[in-house]
Amino acid sequence: MSDTNKNSQDQALLEAVTWNNQGLVPVIAQEVGSGDVLMMAWMNRDALLETIRLGEAVYWTRSRQKLWHKGEESGHTQKVREIRLDCDGDTILLMVEQKDGIACHTGEHSCFFREWDLVSSNWQKISKN
Repeated sequence: MSDTNKNSQDQALLEAVTWNNQGLVPVIAQEVGSGDVLMMAWMNRDALLETIRLGEAVYWTRSRQKLWHKGEESGHTQKVREIRLDCDGDTILLMVEQKDGIACHTGEHSCFFREWDLVSSNWQKISKN
């Protein structure tokens, strides 16, 4: 593929996304096999293009103000199987294979491992059955 075709494809991809005023879009990572929602992060244009280039999730870290290749330190990479865009174009869904089954920096499978307990009025860790 020529550079001109690649650039026009990249441009069409980026133009379909509704970026917020910081040039970011929220991204949900969902595990292909289980359907579990693993995490929520942010992407800028470069992160989305790098995700496509690598075939692995690359996010924008707002706290460090840089691209973050998921698993670059932990080894818990996310192999991207599908990239979906919601109906408004303002949220991306990545369907991923999570290496070693750990997506959260806490060592949990998913970042969504707590639920509100109506009885105790407190956040409780979800127990695995």
